[in-house]
Amino acid sequence: MDLSNLFLSCDWGTSAFRLRLVERESLKVLAEESSKEGNAATAELWKQAGQPAEQRVAFYLAIVQAHVRKLEEAAKTSLDEVPVVISGMASSTIGMLEVPYKPLPFATDGSDLAVKILPATPEFMHVVLLISGVKSDDDVMRGEEVQLVGCGFENTAEAQLFLHPGTHAKHVLVQNGQATTLKTYMTGEFFSLLSTKGILAASVEEGGKLDEGANREWFEKGVHASQETNLLHNAFLVRTNDLFQKASKAENYFYLSGLLIGSECGDLQANPPARITLAGEPTLVALYQAALRTLGLDRQSAVQTKMAEEVTLTGQAAVLLHHLGELRQP
Repeated sequence: MDLSNLFLSCDWGTSAFRLRLVERESLKVLAEESSKEGNAATAELWKQAGQPAEQRVAFYLAIVQAHVRKLEEAAKTSLDEVPVVISGMASSTIGMLEVPYKPLPFATDGSDLAVKILPATPEFMHVVLLISGVKSDDDVMRGEEVQLVGCGFENTAEAQLFLHPGTHAKHVLVQNGQATTLKTYMTGEFFSLLSTKGILAASVEEGGKLDEGANREWFEKGVHASQETNLLHNAFLVRTNDLFQKASKAENYFYLSGLLIGSECGDLQANPPARITLAGEPTLVALYQAALRTLGLDRQSAVQTKMAEEVTLTGQAAVLLHHLGELRQP
């Protein structure tokens, strides 16, 4: 195993931790570990530990080290001196070390993202490349900027859109090799609140798939309704759909999803980009792809889809390549 061609990819979000041993050139994943040790839970453990502030980085890296040991067992070799690339919330106020946001614009090849290099120590034998997030005058993101880099956008004057579905969906406009504007939509969080809290929770049921039964039909009804009348009124129809037995609870789940995703994506109709790249988890990507099709946006914009793991690894590898010289300095 050529250790010089490896890196440790750490995708450390608010609620989850994932570490992969990756071949840098092929991006082949050789081993993987994940847990629920997200930055929010780790920050709470750090707070309870009551340790001096200067020990915070070491406290977080101890979690990384425990997972590195498991990867070493899987790979049957020591991984000392293999660099660790960390993206996500680890560079935030709840992470190991707060790194200032990179102000927009930023290069889509990842060459000018804000990073912090942490040298190897006797306790943690890996140099760390900690990638920070991006901000506009009124918006922020952490983690998605690396995924945008991993999408490989063309350097063209045509407007291209990076659309990352999630709890806080991100829309980033790309032109001439630069990410220039950022908008966050709280679509996933609103959906979670409406489907689990309050009066609508009793009228929806999770667990179905988009292409089961009439789920897609009800999802498309939600998307169409989002363009025709007010969202706050439409949301109440989730209750009356159930009350009047117009839709099953599973179908209602997709109707509510269509309402919210349609409301988000409807903003694109006024000025559709030349291309839209959907990048994220498969289930969400499929829903957004269906919404764009229902709205007719796929006829105005070329739509391509990419999975979260692919773009995360590709983006991290690209940023790592730009800083390899710095990481190798004694």
